[in-house]
Amino acid sequence: MKNIVFTGGGSGGHVMPAITLIKELIPREDYTIHYIGGRNSIEKNLVADYDVVYKPIFTGKLRRYFSIENFIDIFKIFLGMIQSFFILLKLPKKTLVFSTGGFVSVPVVVAAKITGKKIYIHEQTSRVGLANKICSKFADKVFVSFEESLKFFPNHKTHFSGYPIRKECFDSSLHFEKFKNLNLKDSTKELLFITGGGNGSLLLNNLIKDELDFLKSKYNIIHQVGKAFIDEYQQLADESYIPVAFIGEEIVDIMKAASIIISRAGAGTVCELMALEKRSIFIPLKIAQKNEQYHNAMEANKNLGSLVLSEDELKNLNVKTILETFEGSQYQKKAAPKQEATAYLVEQIENSLS
Repeated sequence: MKNIVFTGGGSGGHVMPAITLIKELIPREDYTIHYIGGRNSIEKNLVADYDVVYKPIFTGKLRRYFSIENFIDIFKIFLGMIQSFFILLKLPKKTLVFSTGGFVSVPVVVAAKITGKKIYIHEQTSRVGLANKICSKFADKVFVSFEESLKFFPNHKTHFSGYPIRKECFDSSLHFEKFKNLNLKDSTKELLFITGGGNGSLLLNNLIKDELDFLKSKYNIIHQVGKAFIDEYQQLADESYIPVAFIGEEIVDIMKAASIIISRAGAGTVCELMALEKRSIFIPLKIAQKNEQYHNAMEANKNLGSLVLSEDELKNLNVKTILETFEGSQYQKKAAPKQEATAYLVEQIENSLS
């Protein structure tokens, strides 16, 4: 029996690549798949639907600024490391630990090194997260989604794999023809999809809310507003406007069906929209670490001609002007990510455990 331990979390962006790989490995009956994550975390919720042995540990956030919470979280990280050590100690030495980043991964990777496990990590963004920067020092191999990320890690163990994109992105058919009460194949209006990510975006929400009547006159709209904002936006719902807190598996079909997508620029969203060859409008999160979302979005701009607007530029624009600019921008369609990224990573996992 082959054993693999996934870790990574704190946000959906760190968990989804792991889930994509887990879905590929589950049908292989010779695998036992474990996941080490936070006790009350997004990764625990997201992997609950899969045949995975979930092990919760204490986690602490890694901050680059002074905070009294740093002292508390150092203790939590140390506690999580001890928990991870005993979890991994019970597994065979020939167990692979595969980390997708986020602060939960650090104690797991350190414990994996102490217990003599092989360690692979995957960096999703075009810039490097602090957790993966730390974990790379212990890793046997480092995989990156963007070629420009190669320079941030040691040459001898870093490989350009691409981002492991869900299979559904390479299938043109719709698995969900309806979302809520909206027919995704409705030809009477174009579909506009707005998403601020799994947690929503107050900036994008306000942008849409201010001109909702204009937008509804032209589009059917699906709007992922985030859990914190759903009560407010649910009051605005009608047959043309569907606000939702969080979208699960249907999101790929929504992206396929949409004529226009306005989005933040998390690495997963950018890579999937590139794979779908969707020329989208990206508004990167300004406070993202090392401005990583801007660099993610510029990959889509370079490859597909996607429109990238900064939060500062947004202050002087309204949705109507943005859409007019979008319609006038050039669609390049040079190169999109290929499905081989997932197959390549699975092959690397197989080889490490053979």
